[in-house]
Amino acid sequence: MSEHFLLALSSIIILGIGAQWLAWRLKLPSILLLLLFGFIAGPLSGFLNPDELIGDILLPIVSIAVALILFEGGLSLKIKELPKIGGALLFLLTFGVTITGVITAIAAYTILGFNWQISILLGAILVVTGPTVISPLLRHIRPKRKVADILKWEGIVIDPIGALFALLVFEAILIGGFEEASISGLIVIGKTILFGSLVGFSFGWLLIILIKRFWIPDFLQETVTLSLVVGAFVCSNFFQHESGLFATTLMGIAMANQKQVTVKRILEFKENLSVLIISFLFIILSARLDLTVFKNLSYTSLLFLLVLILIARPLAVFVSTIKSEFTLKEKIFLSWMAPRGIVAAAVASIFALRLSEKNIPQTEFIVPITFIVIVGTVALYGLTAAPVARYLKVAQSNPQGVLMVGGHTWALELAKVLKTNQFQVAIIDTNREDIYNARMAKVSAYHGSVLSESLIDDLRLEGIGKLLALTSNDEANSLACLHLRDLFDSKELFQLKPKGKSKATDKTFSPQYLRGRYLFGDKINFDYLDEKFSSGAIIKTSKLTEEFNYESYLKHYNNDVVILFIITEDKQLNVVTADMNLNPKPNQSIIAIVPNKENNK
Repeated sequence: MSEHFLLALSSIIILGIGAQWLAWRLKLPSILLLLLFGFIAGPLSGFLNPDELIGDILLPIVSIAVALILFEGGLSLKIKELPKIGGALLFLLTFGVTITGVITAIAAYTILGFNWQISILLGAILVVTGPTVISPLLRHIRPKRKVADILKWEGIVIDPIGALFALLVFEAILIGGFEEASISGLIVIGKTILFGSLVGFSFGWLLIILIKRFWIPDFLQETVTLSLVVGAFVCSNFFQHESGLFATTLMGIAMANQKQVTVKRILEFKENLSVLIISFLFIILSARLDLTVFKNLSYTSLLFLLVLILIARPLAVFVSTIKSEFTLKEKIFLSWMAPRGIVAAAVASIFALRLSEKNIPQTEFIVPITFIVIVGTVALYGLTAAPVARYLKVAQSNPQGVLMVGGHTWALELAKVLKTNQFQVAIIDTNREDIYNARMAKVSAYHGSVLSESLIDDLRLEGIGKLLALTSNDEANSLACLHLRDLFDSKELFQLKPKGKSKATDKTFSPQYLRGRYLFGDKINFDYLDEKFSSGAIIKTSKLTEEFNYESYLKHYNNDVVILFIITEDKQLNVVTADMNLNPKPNQSIIAIVPNKENNK
């Protein structure tokens, strides 16, 4: 028994992480492969049986895991994002939720043939969207700021709301009717909000005090945070059943919006933990599915799914954004982003099991239809969101713009040249004069430290996909690349090579994971470039042709050039690095530092 338990538990972790890696390689939503692997390991092969493996502690584990996910989501919510989206968000969380729930319930009753009790419960469960699905999609798509903000807020905040609605319906079913449960339902809502708020903010305040007063050593900060989140969840549930999800979400929001302590380390830990939790949950929940139940769900389940996608979501979005500033294209994109995720799966599994213990009819269909909706929405939105965003022009699929750290004289000249070539540019610098000069040159510029979390939150990164660290401080350049690693792919992080470092010492001085890729050439550092510009060199864009090829270009300047960028025929900006083999082609353009021939006359 112990050997089987160890093998099964190990297989869950291996399958989960394997699915995440394979999804990354295939550029697919990870949930699709997680569900597939769990389905194969469970009902198809019979290798995994979570109920036998974990037993009665399965649902408590699922509940705690969801609480941790919602806390991590709350950490990404900034109150200052609300002014531009607050009205639309409020309507989405009220009218939108109501519309989605009602249409889902009606569709479940008329199309699937469920009784009204199960139909309304399913409507409550499926109002939630999946933050664990939406967040990776938003990082990939990079839509307009307000579109990304409202999807992020909706995906996280709606989860405890959906869980609360599902709880109310569940209690009504147990009581025996919705009319009898109306008064008790209002009481439940009030107690949930009251205890969830008190516990969530109290535990958040306690964590802030512990970190601020250095009562927690650095190596225990993440684990103490984990313990307090679980404590908040359990404590809130003790006072009011199923209020724990609300409490942990508020705790995360409270931590994200305070200014007394930094939460970056906690957030990084939670993000890594979420990968493991999501992998574990989807594997075990999909492994619990019953094949016989799926056989009873025919084409009607597909029709039900289409109603949710083509009627419920668009109607909810358009009604909720009637008086908003969102454009028609933005509303259409919002209508095409409602994937269901782990919270829907977890809540459906919890309530289905509890109702089956009460012998409520048709409870066996709740989990399968929920998983059909999850798979269908994740597959559809995950595979089509990027091309839809590009078609509607609410995002740029492969942003070529540049964020530059450092706004000194020659960095500003570089920014102006890039802007002339139709690339978006933004500058960060602590020097007010440099920021003033950049803004006078109509280059987007931000005053402050690149390590400031508040500044990073304020950045407008639409169309920007590359980071260039160009300051005279080598450590600051490395820190900038390290700090912004979550916003840019590692291949798009660039910095000047440290001054006076040979290849031998370079390997020990700055390993790859602690820095960006070295810019422009093996011997090119800040002092080298500064000397070039001091001697009168300029930055110039030159287009190659069949006659004026790369060899002719080098000969024209007597090889006295520092090539910075290559613009391809399809307007891709390739940053030249120290490890790159240069071979520009005709019809491509070169941005380079060249001698100013006017000065040489």
